[in-house]
Amino acid sequence: MNKKLKFAIFGNIYQERKCAAIQKFFAMAQERKAELAIPETFYTFLRDSLKINVPHCEIIKGDDFTADFVVCMGGDGTFLDVASRVGNKEIPIIGINTGRLGFLASFSPDHIEEAISDIYDDNYCVESRSVLQISCDELELEDYPFALNEVAILKHDISSMIGIHTSINDEYLTTYQADGLIVATPTGSTAYSLSVGGPIVVPQSGTIALTPVAPHSLNMRPMVLCDDCEITLRVESRSSNFLISLDGRSHSYPDNLHLRIRKAPYMVKVVTRPGQNFFSTLRRKMMWGADRRM
Repeated sequence: MNKKLKFAIFGNIYQERKCAAIQKFFAMAQERKAELAIPETFYTFLRDSLKINVPHCEIIKGDDFTADFVVCMGGDGTFLDVASRVGNKEIPIIGINTGRLGFLASFSPDHIEEAISDIYDDNYCVESRSVLQISCDELELEDYPFALNEVAILKHDISSMIGIHTSINDEYLTTYQADGLIVATPTGSTAYSLSVGGPIVVPQSGTIALTPVAPHSLNMRPMVLCDDCEITLRVESRSSNFLISLDGRSHSYPDNLHLRIRKAPYMVKVVTRPGQNFFSTLRRKMMWGADRRM
């Protein structure tokens, strides 16, 4: 007899190629008599744009929902958005990659049936990923103050480089003269941080990486810290403002604020396939050892 499970299904509303994948999932869910919950905007997209006959489901409004599993249809950008909506609920997220590279969304649309069968057979693994939290001494920051990938402190596009005064556990480290500074979790080490020369970090390493963006001095190198550290930043800018970006969600702020970044009090749970490991994912996604001439 099948166990009763409830799935909350999230996805972006820009990818029509997810049509076959979501229909395949709905068929599996109906066969297993699973309960479904879908955000209102995604439900409307499926019904009106993709013309999909959506099964009976609960409509999610805002972030107030419960489920045994969250299913994320999209790429890593969609996964980051879904992770912020799940927040501290500790609901495991199943990422179905209908995007491009997909480090976080680890299941292929071709393997949906296998993935759902494994869920019902308890043949899956759950990885806990650390999250960063940012706060400000002078004012309350906009938006959700947590990031699964990174907190990025950045200059405005046309501004001169900024000065980022950086302390670790109240001990002064340095002042980065740069276009920005990325504070990344191990999960985020293969994202924005990697693109500007940051280190690749194993997800369960218990670390935080500091990676400057286009530093004025070549002596400013990426640095890896224990994740029990508190990082304090103060930004100086000729334009008197700068950007804070949390997993790509950016807002402008006046300079000379005192920012504090630390590990959040909760983890994000990611469902992975049995036997899947970080190193095999790296080889496959980064195409290490592949002969591009073939």
